[in-house]
Amino acid sequence: MAAQVQVTMRGLQQSEALEQRIREGIDKLDALFPGVIVKCHVVAEQPHHHQHQGGQFVLRLDFSVPGKDIVVNRDHSEDIYVALRDALSAARRQLEQHARLRARKTHGRGTSREDANG
Repeated sequence: MAAQVQVTMRGLQQSEALEQRIREGIDKLDALFPGVIVKCHVVAEQPHHHQHQGGQFVLRLDFSVPGKDIVVNRDHSEDIYVALRDALSAARRQLEQHARLRARKTHGRGTSREDANG
């Protein structure tokens, strides 16, 4: 993997299985978008919750990509793995959008009317 990945867990017992699943998910994104993800910081958290509040698990993905930072936040009341799945899906959509915009800018150079009339 070319991207640097940092995983932080807060309020959760350290889980090698969860960390491995996180890294596998980021690896898949990095393979789909080679050279786009520079670094990623993942925070998996189980904040102190009150009796009537949901969102027992919170997952935050911070991606550094050329020219932009992409942040995804997801929470789930019962399962951190569901929050991870949802966050990775949202990150994929945002990375796809970023890649499209970046490709449009790259391919758009040299095709303006000024260049054609020159």
